[in-house]
Amino acid sequence: MPGVVETTHTFATNEVITSTLMNNIIDETLFTADALANTTLALTAGKMKVGTITSNEMGAGAVTTNAIASGAVTTSGLASSSSAITGVTYAKMQYAANMKALGNTSGSLGVVSEVSILDEDNMVSDSATSLATQQSIKAYTDTKFAAVITRGTAVVTTSGTTVDFTSIPSTVKRITVMLSGVSTNGTSPVILQLGDSGGFVSTNYLGSAGEVRSTPDVDLFTTGFGLLQSPAAADLFYGIATIVNISGNVWVYSFTGGSSTVANNYIGGGSKTLSATLDRIRLTTIGGNTFDAGSVNIMYE
Repeated sequence: MPGVVETTHTFATNEVITSTLMNNIIDETLFTADALANTTLALTAGKMKVGTITSNEMGAGAVTTNAIASGAVTTSGLASSSSAITGVTYAKMQYAANMKALGNTSGSLGVVSEVSILDEDNMVSDSATSLATQQSIKAYTDTKFAAVITRGTAVVTTSGTTVDFTSIPSTVKRITVMLSGVSTNGTSPVILQLGDSGGFVSTNYLGSAGEVRSTPDVDLFTTGFGLLQSPAAADLFYGIATIVNISGNVWVYSFTGGSSTVANNYIGGGSKTLSATLDRIRLTTIGGNTFDAGSVNIMYE
């Protein structure tokens, strides 16, 4: 009965054992199928080799990283993914910490590592390598777009000698003052004054304003930005004054306007340097006349 090996020579009775015969037996001995304990081994022409091993036949820890030579497993040896559960699956990849993604932010070819995912509605960290969540991007852009232009609340100019707009944000770089049908009970020039935490400033303005008419009339203004040089008490005037920050606390302005009661146009321009951050603006007159018609509002950005 055959055993686990087969030899190519059978000794006869009283046959002399020689070294040649013994060497031949050893060299030519073949394994039989009885030598296989499981399907992890295979026979090829009587020679034993490692067979195809499936994942089900390999126990946990059966093959360690130390048992696999460097470069022994190549990409061609990995199954291609055809679904979320084939090939190299998520479960077989390295675990990552919370709010981390795997990537390379080195600026060149490099080892994959954990990259932070930040959920900051104000983008305060200003990171050049971290990722942002969809929610934080939406919150940030919504806030920025909403704050591009802010319109104040219109104030009627039917009484009093001043109209003040306060609590203007320190980040504002451009202010638009809108006048609609504004009138006073006198002929004093109408001006705009800027202010900061120390109050409204009424000195050292640079600029001029005037009326475009048959006989032009232009004056210098030092106590504020000139809007109307010499209005009549019954005049209703309209216009836009734009005040823009150049740098630091330096502001420049321009004004254009017209009237519905007299064929005049109004122009002006100038500059003012404050000692602190602008946070307020005032519409008033030089002579203390009282407003008696119209409304005024501001927009800032």
